[in-house]
Amino acid sequence: MKLFEKPIVMIDFETTGLSPEQGDRITEVAALRIVDGRVVGRYVSLINCSVRIPSFITGLTGITQAMLDGAPPVAQVLPRLLEFIGNDALSAHNASFDEKFLRAESARLGMACGHQGLVCSLKLSRRVFPGMSSYKLGMLSTALGIRFNSAAHRAEADAEVAAQLLVHIGRHLSSAYGIAAIDPDLLISVNNMAAAKVPQFLQKQGLGGGFVRSIAA
Repeated sequence: MKLFEKPIVMIDFETTGLSPEQGDRITEVAALRIVDGRVVGRYVSLINCSVRIPSFITGLTGITQAMLDGAPPVAQVLPRLLEFIGNDALSAHNASFDEKFLRAESARLGMACGHQGLVCSLKLSRRVFPGMSSYKLGMLSTALGIRFNSAAHRAEADAEVAAQLLVHIGRHLSSAYGIAAIDPDLLISVNNMAAAKVPQFLQKQGLGGGFVRSIAA
């Protein structure tokens, strides 16, 4: 049984701050392609954006200025990242944060993002697993029995756990609602609807034997 009908690329950025509009830049990226519930490819790199990394970010992530100074430049990394993502659906935990950095860095280089749709694993978790004490990636993953294989607040480690979380959500939807194969558009629809409407919507998808695309329009 196929878990996801189409590939989804889970992405995570480490950055110098919270806002590209205020000059914050990417310091590290991890992108993992999920096919049928498994990670089948990845692109991971530190990024030299020619900026100084704040000391508190070094303390949080362990990424130092020396590491960034020796990293490949953003003009080399971003084209490879966009090529890796292609036109697959993109996902992240708090996805609007990562997407705004992806779009900002792409725009700096005069490039366009090609991903088809954005799936937020944080929003999905709020709707599929209501009542959790926290939806921060570390605490949520612990509550669901998903372990970090290496230190948190590094792009690859966070992307790995977020990918496992997305697969966990997919398996839950399959077992709880009888949805045989999950389309990224279904996940996007769940992202965008009120939490109270989600159970009935998912029940209809299971009974209907597939995603009703007109509902997402």
